[in-house]
Amino acid sequence: MPKVTYFTATSLDGYIADENNSLDWLFDTPHGDDETAWERLMAESAALVMGGTTYRWMIEHAPEMLTGPEKWREYYDDRPVWVFTHATDLPAVQGTEVHFVQGEVRPVYDEIAAAVDGGIWLVGGGDLVGQFDDAGLLDEVVAGICPVTLGAGAPLLPRRITSERMRVIDVLQSGEQVRIRYRIERS
Repeated sequence: MPKVTYFTATSLDGYIADENNSLDWLFDTPHGDDETAWERLMAESAALVMGGTTYRWMIEHAPEMLTGPEKWREYYDDRPVWVFTHATDLPAVQGTEVHFVQGEVRPVYDEIAAAVDGGIWLVGGGDLVGQFDDAGLLDEVVAGICPVTLGAGAPLLPRRITSERMRVIDVLQSGEQVRIRYRIERS
């Protein structure tokens, strides 16, 4: 069974994007030079999974990815991506393996597990991550907490997961961000 990790940044008040789906607040936050968590994630992840809003934001903010996969590969190498979406107008990044999917997460997880040898990075959004947890498929949450409050927006994880199933396994300060890694016992 591939390890499923939700790796994301969040505001102090628990939002991964503001009310306009913007991440400008994140890029305004000073980050440190410690790439340990990113390097671990990349070493463990063989596939990416995200929602349509996250994918749309990525291609809108780096449109050069659509015509030249070099930018995509700079960040994600040749990892295939599964995008959960109902949208029919999302373009695929040329020269990469993009799967647009709908429905329950379990069958897609099974498809990914059969296709890759390694872990799965849940890029976002929070509701999709919650669906993976609802299906008993979430193993780890790595949250980089930034010193900003947004007041509203897309929540980090709009589900209740209690301390019975969640354990802190690592804490690291990097620049102005505090990164906390939690192990989630599958339900």
